[in-house]
Amino acid sequence: MTNLSFADLGVAEPLLRALASENYHTPTPIQTQAIPAQLAGKDVVGIAQTGTGKTAAFALPILQRLSAQAESAGPRGARALILAPTRELAIQIADSIKVYGQHLALRTTVIFGGVGQDPQVKAMARGVDILVATPGRLLDLINQRHVNLGKTTYLVLDEADRMLDMGFIRDVRKILVTLPKQRQSLLFSATMPQDIARLAADMLHEPVRVEVTPQVITVDKIEQHVFFVDAGIKRALLASLLDDRGLERVIVFTRTKHGANRVAEHLEKAGVAAEAIHGNKSQSARQRALENFRSGVARVLVATDIAARGIDVDDVTHVINFELPNIPESYVHRVGRTARAGARGVALSFCDPTERAFLRDIEKLTRRPLKVIDQHPAIAAAKVAAAAAPPAAPRGPARSESRHGSSRPDSRSAAPARQESRPQQGRPQQQRSRQPARSAQLTSTGGYRP
Repeated sequence: MTNLSFADLGVAEPLLRALASENYHTPTPIQTQAIPAQLAGKDVVGIAQTGTGKTAAFALPILQRLSAQAESAGPRGARALILAPTRELAIQIADSIKVYGQHLALRTTVIFGGVGQDPQVKAMARGVDILVATPGRLLDLINQRHVNLGKTTYLVLDEADRMLDMGFIRDVRKILVTLPKQRQSLLFSATMPQDIARLAADMLHEPVRVEVTPQVITVDKIEQHVFFVDAGIKRALLASLLDDRGLERVIVFTRTKHGANRVAEHLEKAGVAAEAIHGNKSQSARQRALENFRSGVARVLVATDIAARGIDVDDVTHVINFELPNIPESYVHRVGRTARAGARGVALSFCDPTERAFLRDIEKLTRRPLKVIDQHPAIAAAKVAAAAAPPAAPRGPARSESRHGSSRPDSRSAAPARQESRPQQGRPQQQRSRQPARSAQLTSTGGYRP
């Protein structure tokens, strides 16, 4: 099956021309499995991470089937609906659909929050063939009767697990009620927690299951390392590491929006071109930050998990976890921003004493211990810089991003202290005493050697 072409999958000629113009010739595994099932009219549940080609996997069959059906959705209507968790991902999907459908007479529009709704209302007035939307703004427009999904016959729910993390599932269920029962439905998710499995059971009819990642998540093409450091020297350590020009294009992850701002400001003061992207940024500011990062104007992009889900940037050499995520699957999504399209990459994580439980969860999920870096010039330099810096003002409890880009207390932020006080089953508390045996040192090119 690896030698199949898009034509072998049944993709129509106008789409083949568009794919060829973008130098897309060989389908990815998820495309090979999902496209024929969708062209046959089947519902699909796909387990796939970002960077696997899933956008084309659902977009190509929808474009082909819509172009073969001379129908109209009517005023304020949409023949196909694609739901995405973030503005960036919605825009990215819509842009891809316009590229794939460049030889078809189909209309596509995108709806998301954070901007005025009037242009979106105007775009929907005559109806569209394909609507790409985030759940919150779409539900608002449905309630205002600016959008009518009564004739929508194709539904895609993309990155469903991230919608669950963001609190969108209730909105999604409200949107489902407005759709016809007779429709083709697709659900894609990197993981399948119980809530998403229940949603899939409710919205899909005898779906074909497509899975391109194994049950055990592997990140073999990514060098993964951890620094055990106090929280107070993390910013100085980050700046010291970035003195090495081998770290060419870097994404730095924080858990909170305010943390992303503080890190980006610190890097700018240290002479490192950096941009921050998170839910409090305006749409224009987020797009500008992404473009600066893509073009190389900014060497570093500091991002939260929610904002970063829509980032699609090639040649990211390093991912740095300034703070470890409290959801282990998020670690896999983070480090997967490097080593895309078969390339190799490096992931560095800063772990302070309150984050040890998060690290254990990550290593349990990936079944791969992170190599400890305990000898590095940047560590000593960071300690000196942190000691010389004025004391930081006290901060309140960590806050995480919520549905509409506002902040709310992160109820999981206190988990490390509670979890660290008790040993995990099968993982003795003294396991870190063996870590020097798997330590590593920085090489002059930004990679690491044991």
